[in-house]
Amino acid sequence: MTIKEAQDRVDQWIKSYGVRYFNELTNMACLTEEVGELARVIARKYGEQSFKDGENQDISEEMADVLWVLICLANQTGVDLTAALEASIEKKNTRDKDRHKNNSKLKKH
Repeated sequence: MTIKEAQDRVDQWIKSYGVRYFNELTNMACLTEEVGELARVIARKYGEQSFKDGENQDISEEMADVLWVLICLANQTGVDLTAALEASIEKKNTRDKDRHKNNSKLKKH
């Protein structure tokens, strides 16, 4: 699935089942909530915390939830995520092409 296809599929789902998009502020709060859920799984899986009994351990599910809400925000604000990502990659290719290579903190000891 392309990013455009994902944006179209989310939009169709909202129009078919979701009644309408939540407003932008509500979706921003939902995005923050979903990122927090992703952070919780990462903290328990890769960090020093442990999972509670019955707690969701599926990192892919949490990432997909973050992506879903981000796509909702893009759709309702008129952002073409394909074009935005391409522009971001180009910016990184020009602005940051040597930045990380020259970062002594990233060099092996």
